[in-house]
Amino acid sequence: MRYASSMCANYRPSTPEALAVFPLPPPDFHYSEAYPGSVCPVVTNFAPRIWVPACFGLIPGWAKDTKIARSTYNARSETVGEKPSFRTAWTRGQLCIIPADAVFEPCYESGRAVRWRIEREDGKPMGLAGIWERSLKDDGRPSWSFSMLTINADNDPVFRRFHKPEDEKRSVVILPDGAWGEWLRCKSDAEALSMLHDTPRPDLLTCAAPRAP
Repeated sequence: MRYASSMCANYRPSTPEALAVFPLPPPDFHYSEAYPGSVCPVVTNFAPRIWVPACFGLIPGWAKDTKIARSTYNARSETVGEKPSFRTAWTRGQLCIIPADAVFEPCYESGRAVRWRIEREDGKPMGLAGIWERSLKDDGRPSWSFSMLTINADNDPVFRRFHKPEDEKRSVVILPDGAWGEWLRCKSDAEALSMLHDTPRPDLLTCAAPRAP
């Protein structure tokens, strides 16, 4: 088996209008479709609970520049506590939720890579499990960054369809609707790992190649 070099590198963050249903002020900053290095909303377990603008791609405190975000946008759950880029955030319990209207992955079922969209059939935001880092800029303002946690998807009926046939199947972690708060309240590595499961209610998801404009 060959490991894939990346998993989710492209997603569509939930809009402020979609996030207005939550008991938090909606994001008040601009963002659009996300790629590594994009600024997107996340909510962290750092008080107060607000949507903060964060870089898609975790930037550890020792990084010399933000280019590292191009390779730290996904964190494998099996090794997140060991890898230098993620170890500090994980061991400190710095957990976050990444709201997504859709994630995009390559499907090879036709024999070539076709970009597919995975989203909820009811249009509601998906809450993806992640970890975050925070540093202070020269002017004292906080600078946030995050990574999506990923798990093996061999048994996931949705995400096992994506990536090259010889690559390991990986999936982001879509938290159940009622478990967002529980994720942010995890107090230990073991508790957090116990919440990283295959897609809950895969029947609520739809996946297809985006229609041509």
